[in-house]
Amino acid sequence: MEKYSLDPIDQTILQLLQQDAKMGTKEIAARVGLTQTPTFERIKRLERWGVIKKYSIQIDRKKLGVELGVFCLVSLKNHSIETLKTFEDAIREFDEVSNCYYIAGTFDYSLYIEVKDMEEYQRFLTLKLASISNIAQVQSAFVMNTIKEA
Repeated sequence: MEKYSLDPIDQTILQLLQQDAKMGTKEIAARVGLTQTPTFERIKRLERWGVIKKYSIQIDRKKLGVELGVFCLVSLKNHSIETLKTFEDAIREFDEVSNCYYIAGTFDYSLYIEVKDMEEYQRFLTLKLASISNIAQVQSAFVMNTIKEA
């Protein structure tokens, strides 16, 4: 993977866009001390390089009735390529899973699950997650409060 060297202006542009992806080039330019054209060119260069992968929004899930966040750690019985692929393919189909990471350590995967309440999480565990073969162990940790979010 190629590494790119970013100057302080590029770094500031990235910070501003992380705070507000809808921030316009005019406002970014004013904050970094450039005119619009070089600011726009810098943003496009960062996109071409793949430093900026996508623009996204942050949703207040509570306003949509999603009250419970769960970190779910999963270990598999075996680690064949086929078993890993089967698990990962199944996880991609579950709307409740917003993030999934293949990790090193005692567990194989860390899932972040967002559901309405404990009842819905129990349904997810018993009807969806348990339907995947070769799961050896599941451990859940429930989010009490979010301190920092990307």
